Amino acid sequence: MTLLGDSITAGFGLPSAEALPVRLEEALRAKGLRVRVRGAGVSGDTTGGGLARVGYSVQDDTDLCIVALGGNDMLQGVDPKTVRSNLEAIIASLKARDIPVLLAGMKAPPQYGAYAAEFDRIFADLARKEDVPTYPFLLEGVALDRRYNQPDGIHPNAEGVRIIADGLAQVVEKALSV
Repeated sequence: MTLLGDSITAGFGLPSAEALPVRLEEALRAKGLRVRVRGAGVSGDTTGGGLARVGYSVQDDTDLCIVALGGNDMLQGVDPKTVRSNLEAIIASLKARDIPVLLAGMKAPPQYGAYAAEFDRIFADLARKEDVPTYPFLLEGVALDRRYNQPDGIHPNAEGVRIIADGLAQVVEKALSV
């Protein structure tokens, strides 16, 4: 399994043992699954960056690729149409290689107004259109909660990563059993 993402999947600001790939693998193993989770997160990456590297960042023997991109696009105000197009192309690239996909969503803060509404629809729409499982919001239970974030208020701390891994593991377990 591979986590294709940005700083959140790369473990920004955390020791490698606390990063999401490690914690997700632990959560899945606690459920009795024999898995290896490879991290393919690049801090600062956008969906465009993920698209540029999906061919070499996701190995051919990957049994599931969790696509966890979009947060930096949102922070940079990238047009949601571009974000959608990039994610569609990433999913198409993975499907062409017979690699199953799980799409991890991202949400924009409500103060982003109309942009937030358009951005937030991307993930559920694509999951339906492409018939891939989704984890609706990667930062569920963590976003905007100071207890679970580093001082920057964006990147999860070790406890926040555990919450993300536990939530994501539920959906990953189902995706692997299909």
